Amino acid sequence: MRGGTSKGVFLLADDLPTDPAERDAVLLRVIGSPDPYGTHADGMGGATCSTSKVALLRPSQRPDCDVDCLFGEVAIGERRIDWSGHGGDLSAAVGPFAIWRGFVPARDSITTVRIWQQGIGQVFHAHVPCRNGHPFEDGDFCEDGVPFPAAEIVLDYLEPATTLLPLCPTGNVVDTLDVPGMGRIDATLVTAGTPTVFVRAADLGLDGTERPERINSDTGLLAGLEAIRAKGAVAMGLAPDAQTAMRERPATPRIAWVAPPAGYRASTGASLAAAHIDVLRRSADPAFTGADAIALAAAANLPDSVVHRAAVRSGSQTRIGHASGILALGAVTARRDGAWVMERAVMSHSARRLMTGLVHVPERC
Repeated sequence: MRGGTSKGVFLLADDLPTDPAERDAVLLRVIGSPDPYGTHADGMGGATCSTSKVALLRPSQRPDCDVDCLFGEVAIGERRIDWSGHGGDLSAAVGPFAIWRGFVPARDSITTVRIWQQGIGQVFHAHVPCRNGHPFEDGDFCEDGVPFPAAEIVLDYLEPATTLLPLCPTGNVVDTLDVPGMGRIDATLVTAGTPTVFVRAADLGLDGTERPERINSDTGLLAGLEAIRAKGAVAMGLAPDAQTAMRERPATPRIAWVAPPAGYRASTGASLAAAHIDVLRRSADPAFTGADAIALAAAANLPDSVVHRAAVRSGSQTRIGHASGILALGAVTARRDGAWVMERAVMSHSARRLMTGLVHVPERC
């Protein structure tokens, strides 16, 4: 399935071994990891972080949901699957998959699928266009990073009032991290979408218009970014120490840097004007997912946060300038019992089936 700018292998959870270690061994071979050559030549993966993913689905046992989904990010060169993250763009494919599999009956026009994300304990609703009893995939909705237009799927991330988590896990809108070799770095740490550490581009000697290939060719910068990310993980309570964060949580939290609006040329070659952008966001990851956008939009709503200070707000949505183009997203935040929380986020993606069939794995995984 493709969802947004991501791609992954969707499987029925009940078709897999119940033992997590056995299950993961099978899934690693499905994707083709670990692959020291970084090609995924012997599996279904795409050898990038946005195309090396799996999703496990089953009908939900929850009264408020139709389907349970567990997303896994499969390491390319290591024998590891990170189940702790948000589905990101791939979330857009869950609704259509559930309808195709008969978990939810299709209704002509729009079918709403209620989805429970097991990895992060969050409910979201996917509003899927349908026609003639199945998801409708053709359309004119375009999104940067996807080469072909398709039908628009609206994703509504709703945070129940009884389970709202603090948006800032440290209780601070800005935290100062003591990073070895880099000194003191101001950061905004948020849990919405994908847990993310936001820093100022200028503090890294960057301007926010960098292309991922430039970042990934600078080993010194990558090491510094990982050091900041690991310190942020510890501050957020996601790891007991920086070494554990580097070893056991390579996917979360993310590390991203922001800057005020500026014109730049996207990876597609399109020239984008500063007037159409509220804030620039970059990372070493070439993909910019919906979960990444939720994190940034929520942080932009926090007064005096690193993102808020960089952003120039133009309306109810935040227009985010990323490497592939511009994405607009709305987020609603509020103060509850002295803490900031995100109540809701709404965004649009497209999704479609790429293939349906059997994946063959060796008897010994």
